[in-house]
Amino acid sequence: MSAPPPLRIRGLSVGYPSDHGAIQAVREVDLDVAAGEFLGIVGESGSGKTQLLLAILRLSAPHARLAGSIRYREQELLQLNVRALNQVRGNRISMVFQDPMTALNPYLRIGRQITEVLRVHRNVSGREAERRGIEMLESVHIPEGPRRMRQYPHELSGGMRQRVMIAMALIAEPEILLADEPSTALDVTVQAQILSLFQELRARTGTAIVLVTHDLGVIAEVADRVAVMYAGRIMEQAPIHELFAHPRHPYTEALQQSIPRIDAPRPTHLASIGGAPPNAAALPAGCAFAPRCIYRMPICESIDPPLIEAAPGHWKACHHQGPLGKLRSEAA
Repeated sequence: MSAPPPLRIRGLSVGYPSDHGAIQAVREVDLDVAAGEFLGIVGESGSGKTQLLLAILRLSAPHARLAGSIRYREQELLQLNVRALNQVRGNRISMVFQDPMTALNPYLRIGRQITEVLRVHRNVSGREAERRGIEMLESVHIPEGPRRMRQYPHELSGGMRQRVMIAMALIAEPEILLADEPSTALDVTVQAQILSLFQELRARTGTAIVLVTHDLGVIAEVADRVAVMYAGRIMEQAPIHELFAHPRHPYTEALQQSIPRIDAPRPTHLASIGGAPPNAAALPAGCAFAPRCIYRMPICESIDPPLIEAAPGHWKACHHQGPLGKLRSEAA
């Protein structure tokens, strides 16, 4: 019997009150993170990916309303007091934020920010913390560790700042690393280096990684399993090779078709998804993707489909039961 996953999310919802009604940022999400796996979460901007990660560590805005269950090693994170929660944050579950320039404190040297995690969670001496900090910088391929420790964030390049964020997140050897679009603002060369670094660190430390991105191509390079989000819900979830070979949700198929192909036999137009994501404060009664879906049926406009296991390990939230392929045939 396989060991239970260290992180189990059930029925998680995140809402925000507003003058125009409750904004449903995350809706009834069920998700497991297995030990040592690389899980990708993909979707358009506004699909709820970042809000999901923030909710795991209870870093949502103060007025957010969280419901459901987030269990880490049998601890219910939504019920922990701040002191107990801080023993999990940065220690057992760490996070790499999207913009390192705003995530790093511009008034503190790099060394102070990296070693703070060890001082708080490991109670090590200043000298030992500095030694570990230099080693961690070297492990993320930042040269001249002692000099970098004395620098401020603005003295480093964007790629180096992102590596510093990764070093900070990993220095306490967490079991789970949450990465919120860590390479979006970087050029493609540095982006590839960051993704390669994640794979290298996972192989060396056994840390499970949850990577959020809007780029399905990035997910294809690194992930073992992927969850596709839209309008706050998980629409499809499957092992990465299964998802690319046999997408079972129209939104996943549409995302795949929007990826430029360098092996196309002749120039073709870049496919796009018609329409726009729904207003999170006024979601339709049925499937949120129905207004943009070429497979929609009358039932889609009135009943939101549940997430069901369509094949072993392959989950989808869609009423359509037949094969997909309209978009692929149109693009051929």
